[in-house]
Amino acid sequence: MRFARELAEGSPFAAREAIAGKDARTLSRELLGMSREEFAAAFKGSPMKRAKLRGLKRNAAVVLGNIGDERDADAQRQALDDPEPLVCEHAEWAVSRFGAGRLQRNVRAVDSTLAHAQSAGIERVGGQPPVSARNRRV
Repeated sequence: MRFARELAEGSPFAAREAIAGKDARTLSRELLGMSREEFAAAFKGSPMKRAKLRGLKRNAAVVLGNIGDERDADAQRQALDDPEPLVCEHAEWAVSRFGAGRLQRNVRAVDSTLAHAQSAGIERVGGQPPVSARNRRV
């Protein structure tokens, strides 16, 4: 980059310790578990305080809803008990996404089993006729 300069040590624009060098998943988990006191200490004098803790927690819930998986469910479930309704609503949405992902994996597993059974010439599985993936509602 032509115009980029390294930040001087102690620059007010340097990443805060609370967020420096963390990936989105790790940062989101930590933000969801952060107390008001921890937030105030971590971002004292920072523009991040304008977003407020509830805004950062809401964003963290959305991040985990989009990129997270079952490993993040504990952090999301903890956020379900947050005193801020905004955080709870977004955590609820994210937790529902984990269930949807699990359901999709189960449907693919059933489809695979049925395809294998049909290719092996098995007409019925468990005494029931095979279910077509096109006719099944999920």
